[in-house]
Amino acid sequence: MFKIMKYLGEFKAAVAAIVLLLILQAYCDLALPSYTSDIVDVGIEQGGIESAVPDIMREETLESICLFADEQEEALIRESYRLNGDGNYELQAAGQETADALDEAVRIPMVIVYMMTNADTTETAQMNINDLKAMVAGGMMTKEQILTMRQQAMSEYGTEMSDMLLDQMAVMFVKDEYKALNIDLNHVQTQYLLQTGTKMLLMTVLMMAAAISVGFLAAKVSAGIGLRLRNRVFRKVVSFSHAEVDKFSTASLITRSTNDIQQVQMVCVMLLRMVCYAPILGIGGIVKVAHTRTGMGWIIAVAVLLLLILIGILVKIAMPKFKLMQTLVDRLNLVSREILTGIPVIRAFSREKYEEKRFDKANRDLMSTQLFTNRVMTFMMPAMMLIMNGITVGIIWFGAKGIDLGNLQIGDMMAFITYSMQIVMSFLMLTMISVILPRAGVAAERIEEVLHTEPVITDAKEVQDEQLIGKGEVAFEDVCFRYPEAKEDALSEISFVAKPGRTTAIIGSTGCGKSTLLHLIPRFYDVTGGRITIDGIDIRELSQKKLRSQIGFVPQKGVLFSGTIASNLKFAGEDEVSDETMREAAKIAQAEEFITAKKEGFESPISQGGTNVSGGQKQRLSIARAIAKKPKVFLFDDSFSALDYKTDAALRRALNEKISDATVIIVAQRISTILHADQIIVLDDGKIAGIGRHEELLKTCAAYQEIARSQLSENELKGGIA
Repeated sequence: MFKIMKYLGEFKAAVAAIVLLLILQAYCDLALPSYTSDIVDVGIEQGGIESAVPDIMREETLESICLFADEQEEALIRESYRLNGDGNYELQAAGQETADALDEAVRIPMVIVYMMTNADTTETAQMNINDLKAMVAGGMMTKEQILTMRQQAMSEYGTEMSDMLLDQMAVMFVKDEYKALNIDLNHVQTQYLLQTGTKMLLMTVLMMAAAISVGFLAAKVSAGIGLRLRNRVFRKVVSFSHAEVDKFSTASLITRSTNDIQQVQMVCVMLLRMVCYAPILGIGGIVKVAHTRTGMGWIIAVAVLLLLILIGILVKIAMPKFKLMQTLVDRLNLVSREILTGIPVIRAFSREKYEEKRFDKANRDLMSTQLFTNRVMTFMMPAMMLIMNGITVGIIWFGAKGIDLGNLQIGDMMAFITYSMQIVMSFLMLTMISVILPRAGVAAERIEEVLHTEPVITDAKEVQDEQLIGKGEVAFEDVCFRYPEAKEDALSEISFVAKPGRTTAIIGSTGCGKSTLLHLIPRFYDVTGGRITIDGIDIRELSQKKLRSQIGFVPQKGVLFSGTIASNLKFAGEDEVSDETMREAAKIAQAEEFITAKKEGFESPISQGGTNVSGGQKQRLSIARAIAKKPKVFLFDDSFSALDYKTDAALRRALNEKISDATVIIVAQRISTILHADQIIVLDDGKIAGIGRHEELLKTCAAYQEIARSQLSENELKGGIA
């Protein structure tokens, strides 16, 4: 989780903008239930009359209200209304604090007047109120006695009368007053509904705009994270030596560069769109619920407790399986890659059934883990829905009782249900992200493992690139090498000099260390003892770029890249390899004939891995690519094995003529390839068994003689080949 947060931290401005937009979206989302409640409670039930404070009333109504108000309430009422030209009193604009105080001041007097007015015929009730006014004016009753009557009246109509009932009766009084003033109540209701509906529409549009903006920014941030991670992983992998590549395996590195980064990218989108939004919406919903005055907050507390228990069970049971899943994906990728690349061998040995079983096992292991997690999730979703529906039933059950007692309005109950669902949905969103977060966490750890792996082969702090004269003389001085974690040296006490203009050949039995020796020169591995020099400079004191710029390497297995023949031959760079150089290199490598025979010539396409050319053609193109680079040192790792004898001889003859000033080091299995080498090094079990020309070694080196007997005829052994 912390690693993913670190990735998000690289986009602080965008993440901050997303959080602000989510707050705006949550504000709009949480405001909509309140407006729905107002439409039901105020717009429908109260006819659009929002407050118990009338905007306008008759003079006798004002006096009737003031009759049952105490001195402080009466002063506030009279200050808040002004007489207009029609002889009626209009409410003056005031602040929210004054408006709330006025609402509290007029409510009970208005209810008293309303109850007295509706207790008998209107005429009698009006007469009673007028009598009370006259008695107060005549001094027969005091204000204190009227207030005592007020208390008695409220007690008579019910000591348990709720604030909500008082509000409703006050609103009924306002309706009666508006009717008396010939105000169109239908118009009042319509205006309120239109205004509230317009506000809801604007809130919805604003929420939609915020959600779209969040989606856009979240996608941009996650795509940026994916882009940066892929670049970092690729640059790191390219810097790896053979040791690091062997440690991770190619299949695992491919998975980490693609699937793992995709997992992180996907979870980043969900973090920004859901995880950041869920707490904002949940906390906002709790705050709103606390202000609904429904007395049903305990239902939310029970639901949250049940949700936490459910999430705890999910974490305990399913999370280990999610962590295992990524390892199983790696295994499946490895098996698939091996089978697909080795199909010819599998068919040749009739091992299809065995490989099918091997793939099936890897596939079923992954499937069983996925099935387990999916079954857990299948259980979780109905449980979540049960809790959500249980909350709804509980709210309706207890809310109906509140409505029946007059303690709750229908709109408030509807708003409470909506807020409850929003709170539960917040937990649901967090639960959903908790499902993929562990897998993304494992993916992030695997990515970081690659990024934090330091290559064992690095440039020296102070390189001597400028000291290199570019002659190309390669010298091994008591070189020893041991593979990581191996118990014995693969090469030991190797000493020889490969000079410019001369060909040095390396031959020996399979597994004697020929290719390993060659791989030490471009620093694919570093020596564990002794040193290798070029022009007298230890190759470890040169930058890898400078060292490898001096070398033309042709691997044992020809590697071509998708593109064209020209793009492969100019692999060293368009600026360094001209068309003329490319054609000359193809001619030396004996590749010109088959290239020109193709319809598109040098622009002929090469498929991935060079599968549309033969093995011999692939080798010749690999050799031509190295020649076109014009290096000072040529390294041929058994690069002539796929060539017939005629092509082999012609190619070696052309090499001797055209690149006579370069150092050539050839690893070969066939003696015919190295007969004319200026120096032949015979390796046996990682050690030099002999050094010399062909004729010398036939006389002095037993290991060479053994190889020669297996490949040459009696006449050739007696010196028939010169």
